[in-house]
Amino acid sequence: MENTKMPARRTFLKGSAAVGGGLALGFYLPAATKVAQAEAMTHSPNAWVKIGTDNSITLMCARSEMGQDVYTSLAMLIAEELEVDVNKVRVEFAPPAEVYINSLLGGQLTGGSTSVRDAWEKLRKAGASARMMLTAAAAQKWGVDAGQCKASGGMVMGPGGKRATYGSLAEDAAKMEVPKDVPLKPVTEFKQVGSKAQKRLDTPLKVAGQGIFGIDTRVPGMLYASVKMPPMIGGKVKSYDDSRAKNMPGVKAVVQYSRGVAVVADSFWQAKKARDLLDVEWDAGPNGDNDMAKVWKGLEDAAAQPGAVFRELGDADTALPTSAKVYKATYKLPFLSHSPMEPMNTVADVRSDGATIITPTQFQQLVPFVVAGATGLKPEQINVITTFLGGGFGRRVEVDYTIDAAEISKAVGAPVKMVWTREDDMTHDSYRPGGIYTVVMGVDGDGKPVAYKYHGTSPSISARLFPSIVKDGIDPFAVEAIDNYPYNVPNHKLTYQMYDAGITPGYWRGVSHNLNCYVVEGFIDEVAAAVGKDPIQYRIDNLEYTGEKHKWSGLSAGVPVGGRMKVVLEEVRAKSGWGKKLPDGQGMGVAVMEGYNTVMSAVAQVSVTKNYDVIVDKVTYVVDAGQVIHPDQANAQIESCTVFGMSACLWGEITVKNGGVQQDNFDQYRVVRMNEAPKSIDIHWIKPAKDQPPGGLGEPATAVVQAAIGNAIFAATGIRVREMPFTPENIKGAMSA
Repeated sequence: MENTKMPARRTFLKGSAAVGGGLALGFYLPAATKVAQAEAMTHSPNAWVKIGTDNSITLMCARSEMGQDVYTSLAMLIAEELEVDVNKVRVEFAPPAEVYINSLLGGQLTGGSTSVRDAWEKLRKAGASARMMLTAAAAQKWGVDAGQCKASGGMVMGPGGKRATYGSLAEDAAKMEVPKDVPLKPVTEFKQVGSKAQKRLDTPLKVAGQGIFGIDTRVPGMLYASVKMPPMIGGKVKSYDDSRAKNMPGVKAVVQYSRGVAVVADSFWQAKKARDLLDVEWDAGPNGDNDMAKVWKGLEDAAAQPGAVFRELGDADTALPTSAKVYKATYKLPFLSHSPMEPMNTVADVRSDGATIITPTQFQQLVPFVVAGATGLKPEQINVITTFLGGGFGRRVEVDYTIDAAEISKAVGAPVKMVWTREDDMTHDSYRPGGIYTVVMGVDGDGKPVAYKYHGTSPSISARLFPSIVKDGIDPFAVEAIDNYPYNVPNHKLTYQMYDAGITPGYWRGVSHNLNCYVVEGFIDEVAAAVGKDPIQYRIDNLEYTGEKHKWSGLSAGVPVGGRMKVVLEEVRAKSGWGKKLPDGQGMGVAVMEGYNTVMSAVAQVSVTKNYDVIVDKVTYVVDAGQVIHPDQANAQIESCTVFGMSACLWGEITVKNGGVQQDNFDQYRVVRMNEAPKSIDIHWIKPAKDQPPGGLGEPATAVVQAAIGNAIFAATGIRVREMPFTPENIKGAMSA
């Protein structure tokens, strides 16, 4: 989720305080208030780096660790400038505070592949400033010029063999002025950032069972809660009978809360078994009769509306009828569930004078406010502790489950650990929006595009969660991967129509890149085939090289996104064996996209059986993501996106009947199994240009691989599938359409 109103420059303000006899540094964002800055001078949570007199070095990690590796990658940025081994850096998850706001998103939030991008300069400055202050403290102690001192390996060395540990210098350093001008290491001098040998810092904790996830959390006096929520979206409790449930062994209470009814017991199993005995009558609410026929009919009717224009050049309406040939296609994409392996859970201890919330969340800053609203406490009375996340994928940007736990804890007057079952989680998710997308392209006699119209219709996530960012009918997160349309069409008109389908929409890994990339790359592939051109060469020949909205002039001066795309397309053509003869039933498909300041191309090689089952044999990527911090984990991110994207496009689909979600576990909502993963995921990285910052890696490949697989199915079968998922039924349906 990329903020389109990025600050013109980051602001660096001093902040230092003696904390526990050591040194703490805080770096503040433009959004940080004066109050927050003042607090940071006296309270250690408002600091990125803490150095203790015991030589401990701690990173206050302001981003949630859900497998994407901020635990290690952000520590590497600190360690590089501080001249310490990253394996000696401790990591603590930061509490909610203005200082920890993600400047790319405007909140203390983990998402949008922003963690490393936001930290790239900020944390390096934190480490470099700490190093300079420690060096200055040593120079003062020894009565020498700071230029005669050098930091290395957690120590400062001076003339005549003088040596001092960081811990011994920390208190003196804390009294010094934070340097205003902090020179950063040139990339050429990096010893740790970019190291292929670095292992993840959190792996030993997790292997030893010491890495605490939300679902692992235990506190003294804790009870367990299992919840019964309405089966229909937007439903409410009308009445309930708890006569059987409340008499079950271990049950302490049965309480109604805002979303449903909870059973609280000595163990989760006792609570769950008793919950199953609750007899609840539901008020179905406004969507009680919703089903997929109604959903798709509503989307189709909305798609007939003109929508809001978000990008326009020339006159596409006039140019299309005069084109030598006009091609048109409509794509239909389903709703999807996040379904992380760790279902939603929270430990809440709500008391009259305050509350503690221990939770796996992607949005720490929001939790105190929603819990305050649910309990009557003030936000400053809410203590939030973030655990490891067993997957997030955007679901844990929302904090509805923390409200549930807080309400239940308040009702029973004890700390409560609320855990959703898999069925609870899948049927009460916020879902990736489905949508209908119609595209039209006119070409000249040589097959070159002259006119293009795009019209997308889908529910708006932001209209539900952050309505203030929706302007003039445009949700900026609904037009990702199309607002930066990369192909050179002199007449184009791109429009968007939002529609509430009665299915709760939510941010899903890659957000609308997944929808729009498939449409953009599927359709350009269709046109290439129709005019008899090679799909890769047709893309290269028609890329826009100047005047694009999103650019980074890093590969060479003034080269925008089109130039970066050309590089990755040419490279993936060479690396994938594009054009080689394949057996019948096999094919290669390509896709390219810019997302989160990363440009990547993918070639998927698939086999389609006689029964129209799709097997993904190999995926080849070429990625221009700027400076890579932790190469091994960067590869892991691409691999993870591949499997996640495959699950979505091959099987993923959420449907509703009688107002409720029909899929409630992985037997009905399929994901890739180990034997179904590609035999090879081949990843190649474009060497970054000088001073090129990192791009995001947690999400883009999820979108690109889906488009590449769709195009590969066409290459293997000659069938263009415009409806996901790519099930045998949908492939056969496309064949007969």
